[in-house]
Amino acid sequence: MRNTNNKLTLFTVTAAALALGTASLAAADTLENTLERGAVQCGVSDGLPGFSAPNDQGEWQGLDVDVCRAVAAAVFGDADAVRYISLNAVERFTALQSGEVDLLSRNTTWTTTRDTTLGVNFTGVTFYDGIGFMINRELGVDSVYGLDGAAICVQSGTTTELNVADFFRANDMQFDPIVFDTSEQTVGGYEAGRCDVLTSDTSQLAALRIQLAEPDQSIILPEIISKEPLGPAVRQGDDLWFNIVKWSLFAMLNAEEMGITSENVDEMLNSEDPDIARLLGQDGNYGEAMQLEADWAYNIVKQVGNYGESFERNVGMDSPLQIERGLNALWTNGGIQYAPPIR
Repeated sequence: MRNTNNKLTLFTVTAAALALGTASLAAADTLENTLERGAVQCGVSDGLPGFSAPNDQGEWQGLDVDVCRAVAAAVFGDADAVRYISLNAVERFTALQSGEVDLLSRNTTWTTTRDTTLGVNFTGVTFYDGIGFMINRELGVDSVYGLDGAAICVQSGTTTELNVADFFRANDMQFDPIVFDTSEQTVGGYEAGRCDVLTSDTSQLAALRIQLAEPDQSIILPEIISKEPLGPAVRQGDDLWFNIVKWSLFAMLNAEEMGITSENVDEMLNSEDPDIARLLGQDGNYGEAMQLEADWAYNIVKQVGNYGESFERNVGMDSPLQIERGLNALWTNGGIQYAPPIR
């Protein structure tokens, strides 16, 4: 496994070096290019329910998709002005570096290497996660420490592949990695019995579990072995676009904290609370420095909703995944989600 990791790291760094030559040109003026095109080109997953996946009508939905829609609402006043580009884990950074997408919103972990060597900037955290393990109940294991010698299905090009190797080595345990290129192939390998265990971010395991023919036959073990802050990323070299994407997410978080929803946002336009007035463009224009209209945040909340609304309908208790807020609750409710103020 150590050799595989080295090859993966070498491939990643080499791909980054080749792409960085064009990245600065692509990042020169993302907002201008986006406005000329008439849509935000957003890189999403190759199909992960709850985060980014097409519904029965072929419309993309999910927590990550809502970030794309929020940026479009801020820039165009139209959350539907998005072109979705499906990317697997290996393709995603090259697509962003080369300018194929304006924004990567695809269950991607923020790490040192990615932040400092790939020519990208992460704009915030949409979901605080960690790597877990899913097994068939018949395996008779109730802890990750019972997986010594197990065959484990894992997706290539992910932090999961590296962190699982670190964990097993640190605990003097062995495993047989069964590596696939896409999440669909990975869950297919697990369901076909090619491995004993499927590993990924716990949120992704919950999403993949509901796609199984017999989801009740699989359980997610209780241990989480890593920190996986998932969030959107943009190219380095364009601070204006970086600010737009960053504050689009922060607007959703601030709106939830203030109790502003897609249902009551019009009523809130008359609020005398100065924080609400600033957010909704009724007291000053806090979008001006980002070359946005004063109602940029109003459009996000009206058309996409606040962070809590997006979380609940996509991955929370109102969704098939039924993931509890946990760390992703607001700081005022015992979680660690927190946005700087708009003022």
